Parts: sequence; C-alpha cells; structure tokens
Amino acid sequence: MAEEERQAKDDKLKPIFRDLTAEDPEPETTQIESLCMNCGENGITRLLLTKIPYYKDVVLMSFECEHCGFQNNEIQSGGKIAEKGIRQTLKVSTPRDLNRQIVKSDYTSVKIPELDFEIPAQSQKGEITTVEGIINRSIAGLEQDQEQRRKENPETAIEIDLFLSKLRALKLLEEPFTITLEDITGNCYIENPNAPLKDNQCTITHFTRSEEQNHMLCIFPENDTALLKPLEEGEFTYDQLQGEVLSFPTNCPECNSPCETNMKMTNIPHFKDVVIMATNCERCGHRTNEVKSGGGIEPLGVRIEVKVTGKEDFSRDLLKSETCSMEIPELEMDVGPAALGGRFTTVEGVIAATKDQLLSSTAFTGDSSDPEVSRRMDYFISQLQDVLDGKKEISLILDDPAGNSYIQSLSDDGPDDRLKITKYERNYEQNEELGLNDMKVENY
Repeated sequence: MAEEERQAKDDKLKPIFRDLTAEDPEPETTQIESLCMNCGENGITRLLLTKIPYYKDVVLMSFECEHCGFQNNEIQSGGKIAEKGIRQTLKVSTPRDLNRQIVKSDYTSVKIPELDFEIPAQSQKGEITTVEGIINRSIAGLEQDQEQRRKENPETAIEIDLFLSKLRALKLLEEPFTITLEDITGNCYIENPNAPLKDNQCTITHFTRSEEQNHMLCIFPENDTALLKPLEEGEFTYDQLQGEVLSFPTNCPECNSPCETNMKMTNIPHFKDVVIMATNCERCGHRTNEVKSGGGIEPLGVRIEVKVTGKEDFSRDLLKSETCSMEIPELEMDVGPAALGGRFTTVEGVIAATKDQLLSSTAFTGDSSDPEVSRRMDYFISQLQDVLDGKKEISLILDDPAGNSYIQSLSDDGPDDRLKITKYERNYEQNEELGLNDMKVENY
C-alpha cells in the first residue's frame, strides 16, 4: 500500500508537458475514441503532451481508423495565446535554409512575396515541417485536381502548371526568395541554425492584434464600466497594494500544471514602482520571478551599456522589462525580449540565467542533434562561464523601447564611468510593437 501511495504521489508531481528523452522511452499518451471523417466509423485519437525546445508546450495528435485505414496527424499549441501576434520573415538562400524546421499553428498564414503566393491561416492544420515541406505540400495541393481541370478548364490548368514550375524552381535556389509566417496567436516558430548566435536571415516583429483578430480568437475586452464600480470587500486601492503580497491561481510556465503566483508591488530606488511576480510549481519544481513595470510606457526608449570588469559590476542591481532586448557584443550574443522575460536581478544573475536557460534546453542534445550546432553551443556556454568566473570582460547592453529597464549606478555623487545611459526617440516599428500607433490619447 505504501508503495502504491508513493507511486501515486510521484505521478501527481510529474509535469503535464514533459520532454521526450531516452530516459522516458514510453511517454504517457491519452487515447480517445473519435469519429472517422472518412468512413463514419469510430477510430482512435492519441494525444501526447510534450515540449519543443526554444518554443513552447504542444499537443501532438495522431488519428487512425482500423476500418478504412485513414490516418491524420496534427499539432496544436498547449500554451496560452501570446499577448501579441508575431511576424517572422526568412530570407532563403541556401539548402540549409530549406531544411529549417518550422512550427505553424492553425492561425499561421504563409506568404512568398516573390510569387505573390499566400497560404491563408486556417486553410491548413498546425504542423511541424520545414521550408521545403511547405513548398512540397503546396505543390501537392495544387496538383491534386489538375487532370480534372485539363478536361474542364484547360486555360486554368495551364496557368497552374506555370505556377507549379515556379514553386519547384524555388527548391533549386537559383535565386534567393523570402518566406513570411504571420500568426495572430504568436505561436509560430522558425528554427535558428546559428543558435545561440543571432539569426541575421530571419527578422522577427510583434504586432498588436486588431479587434477583429481578437474576436477570431474569442478574446473580448471586459466591460469598461467595470473599472468605475466601487470597491467591494476584499479589493484594494493602489496605495493599499504597496507592501501587500497577493496570491492568485495560474499555470506553471514550464509544465502548464495549476499552481499559485505571488505578486507584490515595490519601489526601486532612483527608478520607479514595479510589480514582482513569483511562481513556484510543486509538480515540476520550476521557480520563476517576473517583473513588470508599475507605470506606463516612457516617452523615450532607453539604451543602457555597462562595462563588466569585476565583482563590483556583477553586484549591480538590474531590471530587465518584458520589452527589453539584451546584447553582449564580445560574444556576438543578441537575444530578444522574450528570451528571459521581465526580471529584477543583478548583472551576474542575468548572465547566469542566460547560461542556465541554454543548459536546460534539449535542443542541442541527443542523437538527432547537429554536431556542429552542439559544438558551437558548448563553446558559447563556456564563454559565458568565463565571464562569470571573471576571466573575460564584456559590455552588457539593454535596449528597451518602452524605457522601463534599469541598471544600478555605483556612483552616488557623480557620473559612473562604466555605465552609459542613452535616451532615444522610438521609430514607427517600435511604436507599432508597443501598440502606440493606434492608441488614442487626445481629449482624455
């Protein structure tokens, strides 16, 4: 009985979304009897909840009907809808680019501007594929009814044949071409074969969804009049929130299991109020702290550069907001805002967190990993360790268009020679990502 109770407790503490590893040769799957859309009999759908490294939790679905032999595979995001949509543009110029892995959801549209070609969102199911796989699937779809078209509409069939020859020519790479993925849920992904280095051939931008796009995702704003209602018992004013620790139910960002998040508002001296949120998951043991600005977006963006030369610089307090990118030129490292999220830590803490995130990923381990990528990753991690050991001096750069990031100055009565802070005017693209271009602020 004790053994059964221990096993039940261990099963309860297992993450819902788990990595596929050699230590787990038979991952848990859920089987559901479901209707076959081909013959009308009942078949079996198998669900596997797993994780894609450097991406997010996904649900793999495999359907098979023993009556007619029909099979179907799909992938759906297991995470929440992102706050913003995402647009990724890849310049395809080498065979290696054709082999890049792509994850697309049901809401991902694909465009190839050179051919004026678009695969609308929801016309294809979510899948894990490659750039070449998208082209092959498009060719197969257009060829499907060509014989019938040649009999009924020869002119249309000839035009499609000409277009098919252009699609096939893309795979020969006689000329570079561009492929763009756009997803209003923020749940699409293009592999970076140069990771952890910056992908110079892929441009990633985020955009604020329109009201119509939010409605497509069943996202509706709360009634504005609710903001004007009087406080009820148990509710707090802004001043009362100072110093109070609030708890609310949420899901673990690592395994998606239900857990509790603690939230507290605090003030960073010489900076501003911030909201610190800490999550501790009992299932997988994941701990996280996230920081969000307690105020609005600043009038100007900020670029902060600090020379890290010793332990004194490692101890500087550092606030990285969720809109802030980070760069270390000496290591050719350039990571976007989503890499570490928002956090309040130290210079040493943010470098260590970057190293830990790379070590915890399974993207570069296992039999299927690219040896060159694994070698490059090992070297990069060793370089980060040299920085933490004080063997290598670097420049750490935070670039925050929202102006909500901060690095502590070590000089109270004068300029800090190793710290440089530059305020700048945001460009149109940065304002677009922050949702400011469509924001109405007149007559308020």
